[in-house]
Amino acid sequence: MKKNMGTLDRGIRVILAAVFAYLYFSGTLTGTLSYVLLALGGVFLLTSLVSFCPLYTLFGINTCKTK
Repeated sequence: MKKNMGTLDRGIRVILAAVFAYLYFSGTLTGTLSYVLLALGGVFLLTSLVSFCPLYTLFGINTCKTK
């Protein structure tokens, strides 16, 4: 897997994952929406850790500055 995510993109995804987790665990969101956002936050966190987003390869997007 070749890195295709830049630092800013990774940071935004980690922040969104933290917000989604907070909304879930604080009980602000309930029901199906809370589970969907929690799963999406998990995907955001995982893709940030490995610096690779499979959807970026499908659309030809690369936000990583290094070659």
